[in-house]
Amino acid sequence: MQPIKVLIVEDSIVFRELLVQNLSKDPEIQVVATARDPYEAREAIIKYDPDVMTLDVELPRMSGIEFLRKLMPQYPLRVVVISSLSDKVFDALNAGAVDFVAKPAVTSREQLENFIKNDLLVKVKVASKAQIGNLRKPVIEQTKQSLSVKAQDLIVAIGASTGGTEAICEVVKGFGTDLPGIVVVQHMPPGFTDMYAKRLDNQFPLKVKEAQTGDKVLPGTMLIAPGGDRHMRLIRANGEYQVECRHAPKVNGHCPSVEVLFDSVAKAAGRNAVGIILTGMGGDGAKGLLAMRRAGARTIGQDESTCVVYGMPKVAYDIGAVEYQEKLTDIAGRTYALLNKM
Repeated sequence: MQPIKVLIVEDSIVFRELLVQNLSKDPEIQVVATARDPYEAREAIIKYDPDVMTLDVELPRMSGIEFLRKLMPQYPLRVVVISSLSDKVFDALNAGAVDFVAKPAVTSREQLENFIKNDLLVKVKVASKAQIGNLRKPVIEQTKQSLSVKAQDLIVAIGASTGGTEAICEVVKGFGTDLPGIVVVQHMPPGFTDMYAKRLDNQFPLKVKEAQTGDKVLPGTMLIAPGGDRHMRLIRANGEYQVECRHAPKVNGHCPSVEVLFDSVAKAAGRNAVGIILTGMGGDGAKGLLAMRRAGARTIGQDESTCVVYGMPKVAYDIGAVEYQEKLTDIAGRTYALLNKM
């Protein structure tokens, strides 16, 4: 197997060298070049044809986001963004980056090395498997649907990972405020989930927020599980749906985990739910979606042709958890159709 060719774009000499040293320790990785700014990066891309580029958002001469917007239409490339805690990372994902990692605010060399080994290295390997053709946003206009049933007792649950921030946006684009309450797990570092929720809240008619224990899951609202070390579960209390966000070990390598959310939806909502599993590496959420289907819920999986990484939906489909496999732009319509039959 050929190693993954990586281009590192980082203006800090110290951090750049740490990235080179630690990524190069992995036999599956070959760091073919480094660049201090987008102009050097462009030359390196032409010369070395990397499989994956790591890209700092803040760069001299041109921002990483501007560089992505200029680069991706002409030279699509798998990109992992390295970002401090800023909502600029979502502009980078919108511009075509596969995924991102949060730049650690640490001074210890050991902590930095752990970040590279446990976070960045994993993202680079996942990005190397991304389908480049699906990095650009769909441009198909969705037909607006409407709900003809009472939304109060119904639930929509969504799980996603790599490529999911943009996939969720595309699904929500077809949702109106008449929809039942929506609960979401998107694998993301702490801090970024709150910014992502606020971004969606400003962009769409739905009321979107980062979830907290005790939040009610009401029609026309979307609750996004907080990134970090808490799992989000759906519960039924006093005749209403609520969420609990509690500290717990990782499940399937993730916290929050889609598996945990879907399992709780199966128990709390049963046949009154629709489960949706979107793009992402691995199998988190597949068994939970199967539990939902066995409890009578309706289930949807994103199809391979529109996934950035056809991992989670594939595992779910292979074990029989997916009732309907749909293109990304058709998921909202299918969701309304299933809810209208409840």
